[in-house]
Amino acid sequence: MRKPVVAFCLSLLLSGVAPAYDSLNVRLVGRWDSLPDNFSFGVAAQGNYAYVADYSAGLRVISVADPSHPIEVGYYDTPGRADGVAVVGDLAYVTDGDSGLRVISVADPAHPTEVGYCATPDYAREVVVVGDYAYVGDDSGLSVISVADPAHPSEVGRYDTRYGAFGVAVAGAYAYVGNNEGLWVVSISDPTQPTAVGRYVTSGMGVAVNGDYAYVAASAAGLRVVSVTDPANPVEVGYLVDPANSAVRLAVSGDYAYVVPGLGPSGHGLRVISVADPAQPVEVGYHSLGRNCVALSGGYAYVGSGFSLAILQFYGGGVEERTNGEVRVTKSAPTMVRRVLFMPEAASPKSQATRLLDAAGSKVLDLHPGANDMSHLAPGVYFVRSEPIPAGCLASAVTKVIVAR
Repeated sequence: MRKPVVAFCLSLLLSGVAPAYDSLNVRLVGRWDSLPDNFSFGVAAQGNYAYVADYSAGLRVISVADPSHPIEVGYYDTPGRADGVAVVGDLAYVTDGDSGLRVISVADPAHPTEVGYCATPDYAREVVVVGDYAYVGDDSGLSVISVADPAHPSEVGRYDTRYGAFGVAVAGAYAYVGNNEGLWVVSISDPTQPTAVGRYVTSGMGVAVNGDYAYVAASAAGLRVVSVTDPANPVEVGYLVDPANSAVRLAVSGDYAYVVPGLGPSGHGLRVISVADPAQPVEVGYHSLGRNCVALSGGYAYVGSGFSLAILQFYGGGVEERTNGEVRVTKSAPTMVRRVLFMPEAASPKSQATRLLDAAGSKVLDLHPGANDMSHLAPGVYFVRSEPIPAGCLASAVTKVIVAR
C-alpha cells in the first residue's frame, strides 16, 4: 500500500530539480543546446534572430522571438570554418577562416543562401560592416572589402600588422584593431589606403568602441580602457584584471562592458563591468555561462557556451528580474555565488527544515537563511531540500546546486 506514495514522492523530487548557476545580477533567460560544434566563435543578433558562426558547422540561424525558448530554424554549411559574423539587413557576412569572407542572404531565415564571397590574404577571423564596406581581420592584418555589390565583394584596401587582427571595431573615420602587439588605430578615411595613425601597447584580443573610449579584451591582462580622444595618441585610463578569468571578446552598451573568456581553464563565463567611470571599471555582475563570443540586442546578451547559445539578461542596472517559461532564476530560490549558497527567507511563518543532500540522498549539512559557506565541500552535484515541519512529502521542494572548483 505504501509503494504508490513512495513513487509519487520520487516523482516530486525529480520534477523539482532545477539547475543552479553561479551568477550575480545576471539571469539565464533561455538556451539553445543543440549547436553542432563546440567552438562557436562569433554571434550577431538582429530582430527576432541570432546568428552563430559555429566553426566547422557554418552559420546557424536561431529564432529568438521567444527568448525563453530559442530554436534553430536554418543553417548554411560554409566551406571553411566560420569564425565571425556580422548581419546588416538581409545579409550575413561570415569570416570563414581559409575560405575568406562569405556573403549569405538570410532573407529567408529557414534557407540561408550564399550570394557572394571574397578571398582574404590570410585566415579570416573578425568582421565589421559599415556602409558599403566590410572590415575583415585576418591573421596578417586588416582588409577593407567593398560590399556595395554583395554578389561581387572585392578587397579595395589593406593594412598589414605583424601579428594579425583578432579584434576589429569601427567608429567614424577609424578602425580599431587588436592583436598581440596591442591596439592599433587605423585611419579609413580613404578606404583604399588604410593607414595606422596610433597604437597602444597591450594584448588585444577583442575590441569595442563607445564614444571617446576603446575597450580592449586583453586576455590575461583583463579589460583595458583606452582613451582615443586623440587617435594618434591612445592612452590607457583604466583597467580591471580578474585573475580567475581571461578576457577574449566583449561588447559595450551604455555604461557596461560585457566580457567573455576563451576556451582555456581560466575562463569563467560572462562578466558585466561598469565603465561609468572609465578610470575605475567595476564588476557588477557575472554568470557562469559564456565564452568565445558575445553580442547585445534588445536588452539581452547572446553568448556562446560550448554546444549552446545562451541568452542572458543583466538586471543589476535596473532591469526587472522576471520569471518566464521553463528557464528561470527567481529571487526566492537558493543561489550559489562563488561557493557561498544564499538561502531565501521562508515564505511561511512556519519553521522549515532545509538540508543539503549529496547525490546519494544523504544529509551533508543543515542550511539556514542567508549565506551558507560551501568552500569546504568537494566539487560536485548537491541538492537543497526544504519542507515544512512537521514534514510532509507533498510539500517538499528540491533544487539542484553545483559546487565548482
